Amino acid sequence: MTEHAHTDCEKMLGFLSEYIDGGLNPELCQEIEKHLAGCENCRVVLNTTKRTIDLVHAPVEKPDLPEDVRARLFKRLNLDDYLKPK
Repeated sequence: MTEHAHTDCEKMLGFLSEYIDGGLNPELCQEIEKHLAGCENCRVVLNTTKRTIDLVHAPVEKPDLPEDVRARLFKRLNLDDYLKPK
């Protein structure tokens, strides 16, 4: 990787959050998209970050575990403190 390419990656990654949120001006977005078109590493970082955000915002389904199964699992994982009523 050349020094110039490394600098471009650092610049792109510095704007990553704002880019994903749509908070950058169109000219800077075009510059980032041009960089992304030629940089697989930055595309991987972008896609991974977007996927992580999607997972964080996804609704969590509470599994229907019978209470005895839940208790055994928590004991096995040494999570006894979480079994105590709040």
